[in-house]
Amino acid sequence: MSNLQCVRRAHPSPVALAVLALALGFTAGAPTSARAQGAAQAPGTAVAEFHIPAGPLAPALRQLASTANIMLTFTAEQIDDKRTAGVDGRHPVAGAFGVLLTGTGLRAVQLDNGAFVLRADSRPAAPAATTPAATLPLVTVTGATAASATTEGTHSYTTGSMSTATRLDLSLRDTPQAVTVITRERIEDQGLASVNDVVQTAPGLTFRRFGPERASFFARGMYVDNIMYDGLPVSLDSSNLSQDLLATDMAIYDRVEIVRGATGLAQGAGNPSAAINLVRKRPTKERQVSAGMSAGSWDRYRAELDVSSPLSEDGSLRGRAVLATQDYGSYKRGESSSGQTFYGIVEKDLAPATTLTLSALHQESRLHGNGFTGLPVARDGSDLGLPRSTSYAYDWEYWNKTTDSAFVGLDHRLDNGWRMHLSAYYAQADVDMEGHYLNYGYATGNYSQLGARNAHQEKQSSVNLYANGPFELLGRKHELVLGASYRNVDFDGNSRQGLVLSSKLNLYDFNPAAVADPSIPLRDWVDAKITQQSLYATTRLNVADRLKLILGGRLDWYDYNDTVNTYPNFNANTPSVSAHNRYSVNNHLTKYAGLVYDLNDQHAVYASYTDIFKPQNYRDANDRLLDPVEGHNWEVGLKGEYFDGTLNASAAVFRMDQKNRAFRSTDQTQCANYPTVTCYTAAGEVRSQGVEFELQGAITPNWQVGAGYTVAIARFRQDATASNVGALFDTDTPRHLFKLSTMYRLSGDWQRWRIGGSVYRQDFIYNQGTGSGVPFDITQGAYALADLVLGWQATPQLDVRLNVNNLFDRKYYNALSGTVGFPSNVYGEPRNVMLSARYRF
Repeated sequence: MSNLQCVRRAHPSPVALAVLALALGFTAGAPTSARAQGAAQAPGTAVAEFHIPAGPLAPALRQLASTANIMLTFTAEQIDDKRTAGVDGRHPVAGAFGVLLTGTGLRAVQLDNGAFVLRADSRPAAPAATTPAATLPLVTVTGATAASATTEGTHSYTTGSMSTATRLDLSLRDTPQAVTVITRERIEDQGLASVNDVVQTAPGLTFRRFGPERASFFARGMYVDNIMYDGLPVSLDSSNLSQDLLATDMAIYDRVEIVRGATGLAQGAGNPSAAINLVRKRPTKERQVSAGMSAGSWDRYRAELDVSSPLSEDGSLRGRAVLATQDYGSYKRGESSSGQTFYGIVEKDLAPATTLTLSALHQESRLHGNGFTGLPVARDGSDLGLPRSTSYAYDWEYWNKTTDSAFVGLDHRLDNGWRMHLSAYYAQADVDMEGHYLNYGYATGNYSQLGARNAHQEKQSSVNLYANGPFELLGRKHELVLGASYRNVDFDGNSRQGLVLSSKLNLYDFNPAAVADPSIPLRDWVDAKITQQSLYATTRLNVADRLKLILGGRLDWYDYNDTVNTYPNFNANTPSVSAHNRYSVNNHLTKYAGLVYDLNDQHAVYASYTDIFKPQNYRDANDRLLDPVEGHNWEVGLKGEYFDGTLNASAAVFRMDQKNRAFRSTDQTQCANYPTVTCYTAAGEVRSQGVEFELQGAITPNWQVGAGYTVAIARFRQDATASNVGALFDTDTPRHLFKLSTMYRLSGDWQRWRIGGSVYRQDFIYNQGTGSGVPFDITQGAYALADLVLGWQATPQLDVRLNVNNLFDRKYYNALSGTVGFPSNVYGEPRNVMLSARYRF
């Protein structure tokens, strides 16, 4: 049967086919060769030369899949503690599986798209096939065990399950929200070194810089103000420090799970944008070692070492260590950076049903020659056409970051199918920087350059305890999650700004040695503390064979307390003026509801409502604290799951409202503390609505695709400024996004080679306004970027990859200045190349 016929048998939805057509356009020529190959030879019958030694089953399976050029899916639970006698000689793929799996109680089942999955073998024992004539018959699978969420070693662009949305382990199709998983395979194919890179490639998300170093993430027109580590949320908007530390190294993560829309059930307080959950690598019960090295444009060098192994004879104690180091030059004059990451994790089976996990992470980054604003624009906002190498940093400028974190988890599984899980996370982050920023003077027409110093420390901790499992009601089996969590943020900020370095900066003739290091002294700026306590519950009700209802609720107690010190100017010795802010929210109820109806074995329709809240420190005319800002997300969609879950497609329509936004009351004379204190009204509202299409996974065993197209338009519905009503909410966040990542492995004599890449396109963005009465218009037109990936499996152990980023050397701004007076235009990277090699022992 040809691959084309196999795809037709799954009957993908029209939406999936529409997205697939976009992917086909990028990889022109690949589908034809795949169909031709399929017509000539049925998948699984091709003969290959295998030399796989006896030993642990997991690496043997990976070597077989690599040698046979096939996609193979299995779970860690299936192959735990299993070994193989190996396979040697020429065999068809099915025959090689038969030999390799002898005595393991497993068999390989071939799906309609030619990929293979492992299943428990309940058939009577039979001699293994060893000749080219033996083939494995095509099997239709009617039942399957719960899929594993782990993506390492699957060679897939999708996963079997995820739990970020509800803490229920659900497939992508059974989750009633728009979800994406960036797998380990995709991370390595595209060379995604940091979470910034992941957001840049993830459908529906926008990565935007604030100045050259700080990063911000957006989804559905809203700022993403939380990020999660193994399901535990960490706040990003408690201070600028959190933004400074977003460049988390991806060497230590198995995957990134993303849920778009309001995610209050998972995160508590925040914006209705998205949940980004980074899931760390875990130890393996079989020894595996890999080492990687990379070298690229602008003298960029990187090395990684990943070692995982049992630490006891019975495998009950397991450990893993990941080390990564890099030394990067830059396309910008005088800029360079270095960084190291050290990650260690151990797991101990205290009993057959109880596992203790301990892990620690140390990450540091040293950046030289970088200020914290971007490039200037002309008086009217127009582009000055500066070279991409332009930098106004002096030789003494630096930006140093350090993060230390620890994680502990205790997992206990009961005989009745219930599971209890306790996890705790602690992180301490430090940033120390000294650099410049620019300011435009409308009166003089000149840019001045000022110096600043910041030294902040932030401590964040999270604790989460929950239990989940099945229960029976009215003759049907259902699922329930009960949990409690606690979060704490403690921020200590020290800063000093405003030292004049140059009152008339020459934008076209800059001398980085013209000003000596001023060694700016620090002053206490902000001390803040946030605590949040929560109780939550989720249930998945099996209403009918095809109908599932998910209901959830969360109660939150939130407390914020800070002291802010302000100073008259840089040189004055006048004491600071301190302001104290404290506000609380008690018993806030967050709601979740989702309905999933299975149309058939491949397709399901869903509808969901989710919400989230965000406390705010504004008071009304009666001096009462305004209600929290609330985000509400309504969503309906269609999802498809093909080839036993190795390919997932979705289409969604959403509407998201953020209400109770504060705006300044029109008549300030009615304020209780007029004229000394401004009062506000909780009547502002922003609505974001749009559509999302996504495809992720394997179209054929040789062809992986991750593609998404998003339209998200956010507008003011109510605002104190009448002219804002109906206008775009955030004009420098794109409304249209198309992202495509793909990888195709060649066939026959070329099977060791693979080719792929990515495409990114966004529509135009802009910022308009007036400065000192002078109108400005700062614009970045629509643009598209293309990246190319070429891979070569030199041996079963050695893989070589060449990444060419920004293939056509498109010149564009990743971020725009909000005003002329505080410039922050940042160029995207020019064309660059990275050559990588990874050896698996």
